[in-house]
Amino acid sequence: QVQLVESGGGLVQAGGSLRLSCAASARTFRSYTMGWFRQAPGKEREFVAAITWSGGMTYYADSVKGRFTISRDKAKNTVYLQMNSLKPEDTAVYYCAQSYTVLAARPTAYDYWGQGTQVTVSS
Repeated sequence: QVQLVESGGGLVQAGGSLRLSCAASARTFRSYTMGWFRQAPGKEREFVAAITWSGGMTYYADSVKGRFTISRDKAKNTVYLQMNSLKPEDTAVYYCAQSYTVLAARPTAYDYWGQGTQVTVSS
């Protein structure tokens, strides 16, 4: 059973930074893609960023390109999302997820999900 646990969310002022972490159970990653999604109240879950575990290729939503960076630490079985220049519209619950599809952006392509971590950006 794959387990993903997010952490690092919180309250930050606009323009500030946060780093989210997603720790996975052993033998989870290997050739998978890890993704970050977010969901604001009353809105659909949307893609934020993805990274291939083996080669480290990345893919970003246009709304976060240049501000967010996804990375992974193989030794720690952890994926990160560094978020800079945060805006109030980035406020959402952020989820990490695992997919067998390379750099997938559709939530339906992901098989395992974490419980989410709240990010709130004040203006």
